[in-house]
Amino acid sequence: MSDISSSRRTLRSGKIIFDFGQSAIDCVMRRVSGDGATLEVESVLGVPDHFHLTVAGEPERRFCKLAWRSGRQLGVKFADETEMAGTADSGSEQATEAKGGDGLMRRQMLALRAALDLVPLGIVLLDSELRARFINRAFRRMWTLPDEVADRNPTFVALMYHGRDTRAYELNTNDLAAYVAERVRLVQAGDGQPLDLRRSNGEVLRMQCTALPDGGRMLSYTTVTDIVRQSDELRMLRDALENVQDGVLLLDPELNATFMNRKVRDFLDVSEDEAAKHPSFASILSRKQRVLAPNLSAKEAEAFPARRIAEVKAGDHVRDLQTPGGGRYRAHCTTTVNNGRMITYCDVTDIIRTAEQMEKLATTDSLTGLFNRRQFLTSLEAEWSRFQRYYRSLSVLMLDVDHFKSINDRYGHAVGDVALKAIAEACLARKRKSDVVGRLGGEEFAILLPETSLSWARIVAERLRKRIAGLSITADGHQFKVSASIGIAEAAVSMSGIDALMNAADQALYKAKAGGRNCCVAWLPPVPDKMAAE
Repeated sequence: MSDISSSRRTLRSGKIIFDFGQSAIDCVMRRVSGDGATLEVESVLGVPDHFHLTVAGEPERRFCKLAWRSGRQLGVKFADETEMAGTADSGSEQATEAKGGDGLMRRQMLALRAALDLVPLGIVLLDSELRARFINRAFRRMWTLPDEVADRNPTFVALMYHGRDTRAYELNTNDLAAYVAERVRLVQAGDGQPLDLRRSNGEVLRMQCTALPDGGRMLSYTTVTDIVRQSDELRMLRDALENVQDGVLLLDPELNATFMNRKVRDFLDVSEDEAAKHPSFASILSRKQRVLAPNLSAKEAEAFPARRIAEVKAGDHVRDLQTPGGGRYRAHCTTTVNNGRMITYCDVTDIIRTAEQMEKLATTDSLTGLFNRRQFLTSLEAEWSRFQRYYRSLSVLMLDVDHFKSINDRYGHAVGDVALKAIAEACLARKRKSDVVGRLGGEEFAILLPETSLSWARIVAERLRKRIAGLSITADGHQFKVSASIGIAEAAVSMSGIDALMNAADQALYKAKAGGRNCCVAWLPPVPDKMAAE
């Protein structure tokens, strides 16, 4: 058989074979000579005194006898088969030892210790005096415990002091002594209650103590950082939700309330004890119906709870709610990962009222309350789209107050404003629900007449002109009459859009004013030159 290596230093991989070839441990050959070698293994625990050694690249295996062990290194001597005949891994004595109870128990114990050394949990076996009989690799890595310390069978107190000295605990310095004393007391008592150990590096280890029949203790350490941190985050989240300004209601997949923060409890008049019983969403709605959708009739309000439950079951949505006192709430329903529901209730009373005021300011004329120019044109655009789709009649009236500048010059702008309000009221009088009246600016008004032909628009315009002419306006001690000129135009398919329609009505208005005012003129499309010549 050839030498494994002739040099003093080498790095070659190999395997330690024992238990009749049933067990193997990886190793690295670091030094080798003609009669022996130095091997490095992950752990010297479980390595028997006699074994076979196989080396990468060598077809045959060596018979080895253990000479010494230290830390993770082994010193072995090479032997021939005759020397190995009396060992535990060859010949008749091997079979004899295998049959012997002590040898079998020893091998089983070594195998168990080797297995414990490979598990990812930190394991410490203590005797009845709380001195370590075994400390596995995972524990040594967790607590940065040197092998020379672990192999000296330290006491549990010494292990605690090692954690203290390396500042491994997430504690203030003044609390460390009491913490170590309490931990020792719990282990001495054999307290099996799991204990989460928070480390200064952010990790969390869950330690559990198990009392052994011989009076010793087995301590196990499991990394539970993610679990504990998530639990901490959940607790912080619940505390935060408890104190937010919005109401938060969490429902399970069966729509039972699993969480109701203070805002929701106050809002729905539910006590903490009642909330702890996880009432159903249906029972909450049936017992407290003061929150409904806005502007419901009595019949609709009665049917609202069933409708609301169906909405929540359907999933994500937004629902505006209103209290009898006029308060407005916006409920956002979101489907959670467990197919439950989270409903948040946001008080939007001020926002709704402000939005309504802003919308009114943006769409209405502040003096007359009519639509302003922008909103009137928006309405006309919508009607124009219907006209193009269905070819229904659509007409527009444009109205201008005659000699309005002279009214302002003679009586003042305040009186002129009164006159404009009176004309606005005359335009609104007897109008249909679908008609739209707007003030385009100054003394100019416009009326949108859906479903109205030119002939009917003429009738409406003439009635309005007479109504305005019949007004007797009294303001600031002055009494006077007003009149108006009105231009009429009907939408035609030849028009390019609302600008063309408005321009046609404006042309008709210009003719009415040029024709002496206080009259109505309808726009007619120009006659083609060929037809005019005929």
